[in-house]
Amino acid sequence: MPSSGFFNLVILLCSLGVALGGDPYVFFDWTVSYVTASPLGVKQQVIGINGEFPGPILNVTTNWNVVINVKNHLDEPLLLTWNGIQHRKNSWQDGVSGTNCPIQAGWNWTYEFQVKDQIGSFFYFPSLNFQRASGGYGGITINNRAVIPLPFAVPDADIPLFITDWYTKSHKELRKDVESGTSLGIPDGVLINGIGPFRFDEGLIKGGNPFLTVNVEQGKTYRFRVHNVGISTSLNFRIQNHNLLLVETEGSYTVQQNYANMDIHVGQSFSFLVTMDQNASSDYYIVASPRFVNSSSWARATGVAILHYSNSQGPASGPLPDPPNDYDTYFSMNQARSIRWNVSAGAARPNPQGSFKYGEITVTDVYVILNRPAELINGKWRTTLNGISYLPPSTPLKLAQQFNISGVYKLDFPTKLMNRPAKVDTSLINGTFKGFMEIIFQNNDTTVQNYHLDGYAFFVVGMDIGVWTENSRSTYNKWDGVARSTTQVFPGAWTAILVPLDNSGIWNLRAQNLDSWYLGQEVYVSVVNTEVDQSEAPLPDNIIYCGLLSALQKDQAQRVKFSSAPSISRSSSTILAMLIIACGAFIG
Repeated sequence: MPSSGFFNLVILLCSLGVALGGDPYVFFDWTVSYVTASPLGVKQQVIGINGEFPGPILNVTTNWNVVINVKNHLDEPLLLTWNGIQHRKNSWQDGVSGTNCPIQAGWNWTYEFQVKDQIGSFFYFPSLNFQRASGGYGGITINNRAVIPLPFAVPDADIPLFITDWYTKSHKELRKDVESGTSLGIPDGVLINGIGPFRFDEGLIKGGNPFLTVNVEQGKTYRFRVHNVGISTSLNFRIQNHNLLLVETEGSYTVQQNYANMDIHVGQSFSFLVTMDQNASSDYYIVASPRFVNSSSWARATGVAILHYSNSQGPASGPLPDPPNDYDTYFSMNQARSIRWNVSAGAARPNPQGSFKYGEITVTDVYVILNRPAELINGKWRTTLNGISYLPPSTPLKLAQQFNISGVYKLDFPTKLMNRPAKVDTSLINGTFKGFMEIIFQNNDTTVQNYHLDGYAFFVVGMDIGVWTENSRSTYNKWDGVARSTTQVFPGAWTAILVPLDNSGIWNLRAQNLDSWYLGQEVYVSVVNTEVDQSEAPLPDNIIYCGLLSALQKDQAQRVKFSSAPSISRSSSTILAMLIIACGAFIG
């Protein structure tokens, strides 16, 4: 049973809800530490949260205020970032090197943010030092408020799935390989929820290793929230003999379409409704297999879990359900193009999503951003965007802007590749507040690259093989291109996005592929509202100082406002959420 202190906290929260107009606060205490696991049959150190790998699901509702005290029990600095959470006018909470000083080993820091006007499926992960390759990730589920109905029947349950390429090497070893120009190579396996594959092939998979079993009831419909939290591998997701009804991706309801399988690229999240409509003659395979690779040498790197009906008559057997052709880029591109925004559905607000007619807005800035494979710059392996490899300054960009420190960064990121040697620099995109930016990603690498923009959902309006030209705009979808925060760019191809720059702050635009990101394939977008000085959230009271501002750093105890709050277990947090909803109803 929760303690009396727990219920006192609930009473306090209800009172706080009255004072703040009904937007509840939820509190969490997270300890990030190394834990021992054997996802592929070999004991290794992984990064867990409160001892869990993957970490806990952050299950909240639109407009809730989230307070998370993060204790860093690793042996190196840490930041957590919230993939797809927009942090409206509050980039202080974004958890990347350009906005936050790292939480040093043995320290803690409290994130406080509101999931303002958002719904959907997202995830969090550690953003520094290649740490995501060792875990530290978990899901974020933002539920609709009761006044906004779902555009589909309420499913019987939610099933989160985290799919990832996995190496038995530690993140420290992997980042050394990347720094030396060594390819990551074939993953040792693909995990589903931190667990290795079912023994679908005795010649490939060791016996006796654990695997994931998803228990379901015949006739029920489940919402599978599937996240590719991996390092660099696109994965094809499918469930044997079951259709995947796509309903949402990264905070946008989609036109509902059935798919036999879905390519899910690094950093992407999807929601599928899956109805248990089979006869349960046996269990069924859940599969996540690599895409755009040589299948013969990558066969062992296939993630397999088991879908088990309660009335199943036997174990799964036989071959795995067929994936698409390994090198069929057109199949994957056409699949991506078929994902459309549901413009008739309400999301976080009562009005339909499609009332925002992005195709009628005049573009104010155009950036054609070209990437290339890793190259030697000043004797070190680096990756670039438009010939610039991002160099993180010792003083985060956001702090330098706040304190008017000159020389930390320049607002001169080029709108296209310049005719000059590649260089390492701290160059930002100078965004126009309330402008409308068009970004074209041109992939000159040989692998799928994926790009994510913090602080925003952008409209994916076009993609094609070849080189983008001005005439390519004639192929854009200007009505129902899906709004999301991560998009894939196929090798030798381009992808175009449109972004309304209405969220002031400094925002990270990055490669989601960890090897590309770690070597410098990122840039920040500065969006300053010059008209209203107080439009952004102020400098947090508990800010960590570093770099040129290190002298301002106070004692650890004076920085943390929430360190004395009790840890909330998963069961207690569920009870708390229910009580807060009840408080909201009482207040209303």
